[in-house]
Amino acid sequence: MLALQNLSKRFGQRRVADDISLNVAAGETLALLGPSGCGKSTLLKMIAGLARPDSGELRFDGTDLAALPPERRGFALMFQDFALFPHLDALGNVMFGLIEQGCARRQAAVQAGAMLARVGLAEHGARKVWTLSGGEQQRVALARALATQPRLLLLDEPFSSLDADLRSQLQREFRALLREAGMPAIIVTHDRDEAFALADRVAVLKDGRLLQCAAPEKLLAQPADAWLARFIGYDNVTEQAAIPPAAILLGEDQPAATVIELIPLAEGARVKVAAAQGELVLTLSAREAARWGAALFVGGEIGVGVDETALLRFH
Repeated sequence: MLALQNLSKRFGQRRVADDISLNVAAGETLALLGPSGCGKSTLLKMIAGLARPDSGELRFDGTDLAALPPERRGFALMFQDFALFPHLDALGNVMFGLIEQGCARRQAAVQAGAMLARVGLAEHGARKVWTLSGGEQQRVALARALATQPRLLLLDEPFSSLDADLRSQLQREFRALLREAGMPAIIVTHDRDEAFALADRVAVLKDGRLLQCAAPEKLLAQPADAWLARFIGYDNVTEQAAIPPAAILLGEDQPAATVIELIPLAEGARVKVAAAQGELVLTLSAREAARWGAALFVGGEIGVGVDETALLRFH
């Protein structure tokens, strides 16, 4: 499907894409994950045709995209602000792309109505989009993107403006819709949980460079380096390895570690200790917190060790 080969882009002295090679297979969802300013949105714009790479190749099904303007690539781009037309109702927004493709208005209305129904908005077609909630607007934007049956769906932080519960719900619905449609997609996000929930593979970017691209479970099991391990959520990382929670050993038979920070949680506690291996952050369950209760104060001591065989060593 989509193939990026040695793609590079600069803005002045700043390199926002540094010799990046990636591919997206048929029906696959790829997440571009990284902190703000790492180049992921620029990469998406180059794929969409809204920015021109300085060097490298972009191909889709073997066809070089360099000479194709955005409107001829057959891709759909969905922004974080949804970019809906405020003067149109929900149905009109979804119809817009179909009419632009040359679809007759009557047929466009039928297809747009069916797509609104698929995203749970069958009764909202006549409503102006500015009267809809954020979640409903997101569904309209998604329906508009899917209605044109694009060859590739591109999404730039599409859920970032929604509250946590709604974001989680819509992510599940979006994943199901993509599976049903069999449509390849690329989603830009800075949220690890969102990337892992939506994508078949996750490409982690930093300062315009691709650090690692793998399935979420492989990223967690084999992070490429210390920075990446911290970015995807490991609390305890050395220069040589990530220390997963399963590698932390608690018990009276372990070396004494001094509590230097304590944060009570709804069920348990988050504890930072000065251990033999350095500072470690532990998340204790309610049972574990009760077990060490008398020692759980700043300056107290609990037994903490590390199982060296369970470390995730960087290569």
